[in-house]
Amino acid sequence: MSDATLHATDRNPDDFAVQIADQVESFLVAVTEVARGAEPDSAVPFLLLEVSQLLLAGGRLGAHEDIVPDERYEPDPGPEPDVDEIRENLARLLDPIDVYSEVFDPYEPRKAPVPARISDDLTDVISDLRHGMAHYRAGRTTEALWWWQFSYFSNWGSTASAALRALQSVVAHVRLNQPLAALDGLDTDEDLGEDALEAEAGRVMMEEIGGPLGLRPVK
Repeated sequence: MSDATLHATDRNPDDFAVQIADQVESFLVAVTEVARGAEPDSAVPFLLLEVSQLLLAGGRLGAHEDIVPDERYEPDPGPEPDVDEIRENLARLLDPIDVYSEVFDPYEPRKAPVPARISDDLTDVISDLRHGMAHYRAGRTTEALWWWQFSYFSNWGSTASAALRALQSVVAHVRLNQPLAALDGLDTDEDLGEDALEAEAGRVMMEEIGGPLGLRPVK
């Protein structure tokens, strides 16, 4: 299925698969464009918007009955596109707020937060969504929906949710003119407890990150 077919006017815009595919494609195009760095001043608010809209699609997939693929084994969707360039561009663009702390599973008691990166999260989500889009463009609509639903539960749903929380926190800190505790120098390969995270955290004032990231405090 070509891009022209994907956007064919005779496709029912009220169809569930079409709506999910459109939201997925919108996210893929938008985040890839943000990563190019042409408009760094609006990067964080724009990513906040795009991730929020994507999670609406995820919520609809999560609320939908289990989608059963047409075939027992998943057809080969072809080679996975490389996302390293997008990841590296996002990491540069989002510095110094790329690293944040995350609680992996809120229902596991006494779990300490771990360091994560927004750039890693977004490219991880992109990889999952592209995999399903390859099926969709090849005309395997049920396979695409099954993959998007399965990977929403198993990976990209929680990953996008964590990135959304981090992006929303940055915007809120800046707009409310509240100092942001940044994880300066924190390595995401480290498994640090809450006390260590606090020790690593530094104070980054709004004027240092608000302007470059296109954010302004609420007046």
